[in-house]
Amino acid sequence: MKKKVRIVLMVVLAAVFAVSAVMLIRELTQYKKGEETYQEAEELAGVPDLSDVEPLAPDASASSAAASASGSAVPYVDPYAEELRNMDFSALRKVNSEILGWILIPNTVISYPVVQHANNDYYLNHTWRKQSGMVGSIFLEYQNSAGFSDFNTVIYGHNMNNGSMFGSLKKYKSKSYWNSHPYVYLTTDKGSRAYEIFAAYEVSTAGATYQIGFSSADAKQSFLDYCVGQSVISTGVTPTVYDQIITLSTCTGHGHATRWVVQARLKGTVPADTQPAAKAETPAETPAETPAASSSAPAASAAASSSAAASSSAPAASGEEPAGSQAAASGEAASPAEAATSP
Repeated sequence: MKKKVRIVLMVVLAAVFAVSAVMLIRELTQYKKGEETYQEAEELAGVPDLSDVEPLAPDASASSAAASASGSAVPYVDPYAEELRNMDFSALRKVNSEILGWILIPNTVISYPVVQHANNDYYLNHTWRKQSGMVGSIFLEYQNSAGFSDFNTVIYGHNMNNGSMFGSLKKYKSKSYWNSHPYVYLTTDKGSRAYEIFAAYEVSTAGATYQIGFSSADAKQSFLDYCVGQSVISTGVTPTVYDQIITLSTCTGHGHATRWVVQARLKGTVPADTQPAAKAETPAETPAETPAASSSAPAASAAASSSAAASSSAPAASGEEPAGSQAAASGEAASPAEAATSP
C-alpha cells in the first residue's frame, strides 16, 4: 500500500515538474522573442548609443537654464535630447501606424516605442509589430492626446519578471536609484524632451493619479499636491500647474487593485501676465528755486496740491494671484479605469 502511495506521489510530482518546466520554457521563449522584437525596433528607429554621454545630475538642466538666463553661461543643450532628436520613426510606422514616439530612461532597460490604440486592452498582449506576445507594448492611455499635450499623460507597460518593459520602475523606491536616473526622455517627430521625475508610489487603479481632465488651476494644484504627498521618495522637485506631467504605470504583483507609478514633469513657463506687478517708484523731488516773498504762499500751496495729486495717482504694488488660482475646483473628468489585467 505504501509503495503504491509513493508511486502515485512520484507521478504527481513528475507531472507538476513537467508542467512547470513547460511554462518556464514558454516564458523564456516569450522573453527572448520580445527582446529580439524591440531590438529590431531600436535599429529601425536609429536609437543612438548613449553609453558615452555623461549622466545628468538631478535638476542639472534647470540650473544650467537659470545660468543661461542670467547671462553667465551659454544656452543649455541637454546632451541626451541632442542625441535623441534625430531619431526617425518612418520605418516603424511602415509596420505600425500607431507609433507615436519613443520613451527612454538613460542607462536603464527602458527604451521602447510608444503606441496608442482605440482602447487600453489591445497592447497588453500585442507587441509594437501588432504580433501576439506576453510582453505587450508600452502604450498611451487611449483617452490622452497623441501629442503628449495633456496636463497628465498616462503611459502603461508590463512589470515583467526579467525586468524588461516597465519592470525596472520599482527600483525608484530607492532615492539613490532616482539620483542616478532622474530623467525620462520622450522623443517624437518634434524632437526630444526631458521630463524630471518627482514622485514614485503605489496607488489604487481608481485613484486620482489617473485623472485626465482638469477644470481649473486649483484642480491641477490639488492633483500635484496629492502626487507629491504619496511619493515614497523625496526628490525636492516641485511641479507646478504650468508643467506637463507623465505618469508611468505598471502592475505591482500585489493583485489587480493597485499599480506602481513613477511621475515626471516637463517644466513649463509661467505666463508673463501672472507675474506680480512691480511697485512704481516715486521720483525724487527737485528743489525749486526760492520764489519771491510776495508769491511764496501761493507757490507753497500749489506744490502741496501737486504732491498730493501725485501721491494719489501712484499705482499700488499688485498682490493679486493668477486668475486661475482663484477658481474653485469642480467636476473633474472621471479617472480612466484600467482593465483588470492591465499593466
